[in-house]
This record gives sequence, C-alpha cells and structure tokens, in this order.
Amino acid sequence: MNVAIIVAAGKGTRMGRDKLWMEVHGVPIVGHTWRTFDRSEVIDQVVLVVREESQQAFRDLAEQIQVQKPFHFAPGGRERQDSVWNGLQCCPEDCDLVAIQDAARPCTHPSHIRACIEAGGKYGAVVAAQKVTDTLKRVGGGLTIQSTVDREGLWSVQTPQVFRVDVIRKAMQSVRDQGLIVTDDTAACESIGYSVKVVSGDHPNPKVTYPGDLPYISWLLANSDGGV
Repeated sequence: MNVAIIVAAGKGTRMGRDKLWMEVHGVPIVGHTWRTFDRSEVIDQVVLVVREESQQAFRDLAEQIQVQKPFHFAPGGRERQDSVWNGLQCCPEDCDLVAIQDAARPCTHPSHIRACIEAGGKYGAVVAAQKVTDTLKRVGGGLTIQSTVDREGLWSVQTPQVFRVDVIRKAMQSVRDQGLIVTDDTAACESIGYSVKVVSGDHPNPKVTYPGDLPYISWLLANSDGGV
C-alpha cells in the first residue's frame, strides 16, 4: 500500500494569510494538491496533516472535490518534521511507501508522482527535483553581491519525497533523538547515511510562497494536460 502524506498544517505567514485556502479556478490551493494525489493510480490512501481547528474545513473540501480514496487526519506539529512524524503514525501497518507532499505545491504532475513511487520502491528514498539552471550569487549586507556560486551539481529539491516506511521512520526517529531541525525529509535520511536519489520531472512543480506566485500557478493549472 502506498500512502500520500500531505503536510497542510502551516499558516502561510509569508502570504499574510493562510495561502492553502486561497482559491484558484474555484478550488483552494490545497484542494488541487489533494485531488491530484487522490486521483493518482499509484496512491491508495491519503493522510492530511492539519491543524485541529481546520478538520471540518477539510471534510467540506473533500465533498467539494469529490475525493474517492480513504483519508485520515494527523495533527500538525511544532516543526515540519514533527508534522511528518505525526503523519507517519497514521499510516496503516501494511503501508509500503509514503509520498510526502507540500500542500502548497498544487501543480505536481501525475507522471512525476508515478515516477517517484516507482523509484522509491527501487531505492527506498527519492525526491522530486530539478537541476539548477539560474546563475547563483551569494549576497551579503546591503544586498551586495559577494561572489558567484558554482551551480555544478546543484539541484532544487521539491516534493513528493518518497520513502520506504521503515527508512523514513528510522531517519525521523534519529533526528528526534538528536534534537536536530531539518528543512526537508531527505535531510533526515542524510543524517543516518541513507542515500537519496533525485527524480527529475518534465513539468513545472512550483510551491506557492508569495502572492506573486498565484498568476503562474493559475496558468499552470489551467494549461496542464491533467486539467484544473
């Protein structure tokens, strides 16, 4: 069994309001994310990591987007890794792979989900990623460029991040035991020396962070071959 853990417990402080509930084409951003995983043929069940006071809103959203697969709620944690840990505790015993997804990344293409699941079953830990193509600069005080960063070998990590359940549980437990704070789930695997493979995709997979992201997100959803 493959389970998607959608991390949706944040408050979107950079947007000034809860970005997950901002509507695009009549559906909240998180609804687009959820619907994509709900309709994926490689996902059997969904775990939504949400704030307790948001659960009813998510039940209403389930009716709006007509979810077809079983879903469960897990409580959000203080840090993202705590939310992921809580999500892992809600996975059924027969779960083989988990696909951990940012709720604010609504344009993930079904083919990329499928590719990550297939690679996750083979390698045990993989992440959707794209090679960095922009020139990178290190900037200091006064917004002054200090140096150019060599982009060779640099990749921009995204979601989904897919793991065998035993691998990610061991990694997250290690992080918790050491009192470490990690910014993504692959970093937990790095902490135990487990190799993570990157899975490159052919479709844009941006995360909604700032208000200026919305027009691009809207265009992608309207023009994707999966529809809106």
